[in-house]
Amino acid sequence: MARIDVRKTYKLYIGGAFPRSESGYSYEVADSKGKFVANAALASRKDVRDAVGAARKAFGGWSTRTAFNRGQVVYRVAEVMEDRRAQFEDAVRQSEGASAAAARAQVDAAVDRLVWYAGWADKLGQVIGNANPVAGPFLNHTAPEPTGVVGVLAPQASSLLGLVSTVAPVVVTGNTAVVVSSYARPLAAVTFAEVLATSDVPGGVINILTGDAAALGPWLASHMDVNAIDLTGVAGLEGAAELATSLEVAAADNLKRVRRAPAAEPDWSADPGLSPMTAFVEHKTVWHPIGI
Repeated sequence: MARIDVRKTYKLYIGGAFPRSESGYSYEVADSKGKFVANAALASRKDVRDAVGAARKAFGGWSTRTAFNRGQVVYRVAEVMEDRRAQFEDAVRQSEGASAAAARAQVDAAVDRLVWYAGWADKLGQVIGNANPVAGPFLNHTAPEPTGVVGVLAPQASSLLGLVSTVAPVVVTGNTAVVVSSYARPLAAVTFAEVLATSDVPGGVINILTGDAAALGPWLASHMDVNAIDLTGVAGLEGAAELATSLEVAAADNLKRVRRAPAAEPDWSADPGLSPMTAFVEHKTVWHPIGI
């Protein structure tokens, strides 16, 4: 007798737990050929609020960890991803219609990108901070600090490398994140959530919502306890220009930092540079008199 496959219903990842959507709704996820693969939770406005609350609660502990320790934690995520690479390769093949070789290359790049950002954790401050020359008996130092809770609209097409490339720079600099995954290609994101739950990332540091970014984005952009928002994922949505403008307007209500939406989804295999990290840090300048 033939065995019936056990179909998985993927849940949200909020505060280190896997709740179902408050709405009670889910949606069908299909592969690149339109064949049913799984069900994913359809996040609601209430789920956005819960995720922001979890991220805010986690921010104090995460932001005060040493940069070296944050780098260790992100490196551990890369280790766990490496162990589960077959699952990620399968998700990329199903979602993007990639060949086995292309899927393997994307997983390699995603793991390497995490390692790259982990290495920058305790070096960024030395590069963008400095001791300022002062005409007086003072020492004057400027150092970067995390912005706070960052909303991330993940890329729509690059379901794994794009996701990692937007989330890693946010958390490695000490911020916490609320991430809305690709709507059509959420498999890599929900698998990434399972990796986070089995690594050393504290609950609430990264929260992952599956659902429609065009529907959830306005609530995330206008939430008064969100300090910044990354609109990179808007590039793959219908009416991207108009949506990006409306989200920037909503974000202005409490002067959020905004990483603006590109005209088209970037080439995620290219060197990201430092701008994804510097987009979500503040600079604090400290004065101290000499001789005291």
